[in-house]
Amino acid sequence: MIGGGTGAWDVPVGGMGALTDALAATARAAGAVLATGHEVRNIATDGRSAEITYRTPDGEGTVAARHVLVNASPQELATLTGDTPPAPAEGAQLKVNMLLKRLPRLRDGSVDPREAFSGTFHIAEGYDQLAASYAQAAAGRLPEAPPSEIYCHSLTDPTILGPDLVEQGYQTLTLFGLHTPAGLFEADNDAVREELLKSTLAQLDAHLAEPLGDCLATDAEGRPCIEARTPLDLERDLGLPGGNIFHRALAWPHTQEDTGRWGVETRHPNVLLCGAGAVRGGGVSGVPGHNAAMAVLEALGLS
Repeated sequence: MIGGGTGAWDVPVGGMGALTDALAATARAAGAVLATGHEVRNIATDGRSAEITYRTPDGEGTVAARHVLVNASPQELATLTGDTPPAPAEGAQLKVNMLLKRLPRLRDGSVDPREAFSGTFHIAEGYDQLAASYAQAAAGRLPEAPPSEIYCHSLTDPTILGPDLVEQGYQTLTLFGLHTPAGLFEADNDAVREELLKSTLAQLDAHLAEPLGDCLATDAEGRPCIEARTPLDLERDLGLPGGNIFHRALAWPHTQEDTGRWGVETRHPNVLLCGAGAVRGGGVSGVPGHNAAMAVLEALGLS
């Protein structure tokens, strides 16, 4: 299905920024007002209309609406509406963002690094390796050989970097580590993060002809441009429950009686989920946003 049936991993010309700019322009042309920097504090609803209380650096305010679409987790929504939150979720991933001066050379000299990193670069993700890592994490230990995968988005879309960095050959790497549940970080998040980052990069270095550290760019103070985030970091910084990128534990199957027609419904008829916590779709699929919009159109008799 990806790439119009060809399997190609297509991206928008100009990157995701071009896509969001086009969406924003279309919304404004239709009369929408886009307001950022407004932290929602409360949603009061009688099922027909709602009042949203928000906070900005200048103080608090309210806005009224017939329908409210919430791109936050079900747990955060329960906090905003005063409802009972769902069962706690637990994320289990390590996210690492890096800026490189150049792509590292591979131990297999016959493979061009640009070719190797242009797709998904799998590390310690063989079936037996994944099973062993899962068993170790389930037993309350960090995986001995942490599995991960790497994406080089700047090869696919150079516009995410400034023209000067592109000209100098800089690249980005995003590493997504698996089998690292939030509970493993509770005793000492900072220390466990550093230990896990070191062992994860060691698994990558085993496939390289030079240490990844030698390829990292540095900031103005000479510090390497690498940033790691654990599930606890994601919960603190982004409000993801347990750092779970799907907003709640996955479950299957679901019926329309469980979830409603579109899978975005809540117990409040005019409050809908439009993010990863919705039942159908999630993550980067865009399905929950589409379904929430369709649910509103249907409620208004416009679908």
